[in-house]
Amino acid sequence: MSYEVTQYDARIDSKKRITLRGAKTEYFHVAEHDDGTIVLSPRTLVHPNQVSEAYKEIRSKHGDSLDKLAE
Repeated sequence: MSYEVTQYDARIDSKKRITLRGAKTEYFHVAEHDDGTIVLSPRTLVHPNQVSEAYKEIRSKHGDSLDKLAE
């Protein structure tokens, strides 16, 4: 279970950015709700060599269709 470590007020600047003080991770998943609530969840990026074999298999089977979706 996680506990609240710090709490502070922040504002979004003119370029729609917010500054996080003392963040322990560099990347976050952002969820913005219709009531204005913004939820940040820490994310860890993995090196391409650490990608699971299952993902590599899916990517090799469906790579063309995944690339078309990205366009």
